[in-house]
Amino acid sequence: MQSGRISEHGFLADGSSAVLVDRAGSVNWWCPARFDAPSVFGRLLDDRAGHWSIRPEGEYTSERSYLDDTLVLRTVFTTATGAVAVTDALALEPGARGHDIGRRSPRVLARMIEGLAGEVPVLVDYQPRFEYGMVSAYLTDSGGMIDAAGGGCRLRLRADVALDCREEDRATARITVRAGQTCRFTLGYAPPYGDVQPATPDADRVIANAAAGWRSWADLHDDYQGRYRDVVRRSAMVVQGMTYGPSGAVVAAATTSLPEQLGGDRNYDYRFVWVRDFSLTLQALWLAACPDEANRQFSWVGRAMGRIGDEPVPIMYGLDGERDLTEHALDHLTGYDGSRPVLVGNDAWRQRQTDVLGEILDAAWLMRYYLDPMSPDVRHLLRALADRAVSDWRRPDAGMWEARDAERHYVSSKVQCWTALDRAVRFGSRLGDAADVARWAAARDEVRAAVLRRGWNERLGAFTGAFDSDQLDASVLLMPLVGFLPADDPRMRSTMDVVERRLSRDGLLRRWDDDPAGFVICSFWLVGCLAKAGERDRAGRVFEQLAARVNDLGLYAEQIDQATGEHLGNFPQAFSHIGLINAAGHLTAADERARRATEGDRQPVPAGTGPREGAR
Repeated sequence: MQSGRISEHGFLADGSSAVLVDRAGSVNWWCPARFDAPSVFGRLLDDRAGHWSIRPEGEYTSERSYLDDTLVLRTVFTTATGAVAVTDALALEPGARGHDIGRRSPRVLARMIEGLAGEVPVLVDYQPRFEYGMVSAYLTDSGGMIDAAGGGCRLRLRADVALDCREEDRATARITVRAGQTCRFTLGYAPPYGDVQPATPDADRVIANAAAGWRSWADLHDDYQGRYRDVVRRSAMVVQGMTYGPSGAVVAAATTSLPEQLGGDRNYDYRFVWVRDFSLTLQALWLAACPDEANRQFSWVGRAMGRIGDEPVPIMYGLDGERDLTEHALDHLTGYDGSRPVLVGNDAWRQRQTDVLGEILDAAWLMRYYLDPMSPDVRHLLRALADRAVSDWRRPDAGMWEARDAERHYVSSKVQCWTALDRAVRFGSRLGDAADVARWAAARDEVRAAVLRRGWNERLGAFTGAFDSDQLDASVLLMPLVGFLPADDPRMRSTMDVVERRLSRDGLLRRWDDDPAGFVICSFWLVGCLAKAGERDRAGRVFEQLAARVNDLGLYAEQIDQATGEHLGNFPQAFSHIGLINAAGHLTAADERARRATEGDRQPVPAGTGPREGAR
């Protein structure tokens, strides 16, 4: 039995790792040590790479939802003879609440079956496979505990039902669950050596504590009063679930090698932290009323980058700030739906992407009140990045889509160099002396002139993806979002119209003509541009089309097929949820601007309702 489609998966998180469980009750992905560690359940990438399923025997239907304001998942299975519910949660540290959740994960997965009506035969099939399916563990039953060890991993499964371990690498059970009956399972992880044993606390306590922990976090982030409040709150919780608790860094996605196109080879490992996402992540956390998380994010990137030298500015890191993320293929795995290669690591870490200069300085400008007084190390970092923008804006790079064929003069990279210089000039004497500011301002004006001259294609009536090109690229929609051009500038309005006409379908926007599917965050950038241009109704319609594309649990992958609606790429994708939050913020700010224009009110937009005035 193959794993479910990408969008059929639910997402559990504990601040260190993520679990993906499909609507058939199968855990198909878990890397318990941390997000980017080897998996113990990897069925998402190969049926032989391990899973843990709990489902009714025979035919059934299933409906699922998160418990309110949590990442605790409840799936109700209905059969001809009755109904059962399976509740799944990754454990949070006992008693951890608010901003402390996820910092000290116990690394425990809890599952609980509850009989709701009648009686239902239920099948349990536990098949751990370590190190992305390369290691089959020996399973031993010792007094109600199933121990599994192999390679660099130990697991211990506690169950209050008997499991059959006659197959050395698999434990199974067939149990009849009646109304009012409960069956509990806890699965704990520990490294292979040392005194620490895998924890196996009571499943119902794990679930109750996880629900209380997530709700306590949600209660601290209840200030957002803008448009589409419910979907913003859900997306903010997903972003929090993608946060590595010990460092505060947000991973791009929970998975590796889910394809951008079925059968294609653009299958990359996204379990790392991209500086490219940094400013947008901070803005999203700010809009969703999560300033504490935004502060942790900025502290993390400053520590990870260290002192900037002559080498290309790093564009991505491991969860603790690791630099070397060398890529290699797992040739023993067939890949999702036959899509190979399956990759671990990501060689994009070697690339030059000059847009990161703008992302960091823009984030610093957003956080400027929290950076006053500015520490010497932050000041050095921001000065160094501004100086690099002076020299590097003239150079080709790999671009924000991380092209692996050749470097080009990407317009979005130039625009973000402009952003870096513009924010440095705004910082003024807090960042440099008068000569520094004059130098940054002169370079900023040079970049702007070059983009307007060489990025605009008169025949197309649009800004293109690279200098002197005739190829569209949706990344140019960032121009009004960072303040390079007003959204109602005739050239920008024309670009928006051309991009939407040629690349969009039912609200889904491809990045370029040959892009195999709609790219979710680009679609939300279009919403932001329309909102800034004053086209609130049109922007709202596109937003609602996109918001309807989430799966039944409110989750997005990176891309969505324009024809079939199938989710593609790594999942869940933080960038997509960040795009939703920021687009809702732009719509809220547009409403406020319209209201003030009507009422003659010159007061600033209230906090927690839209992007900070002056941040753009």
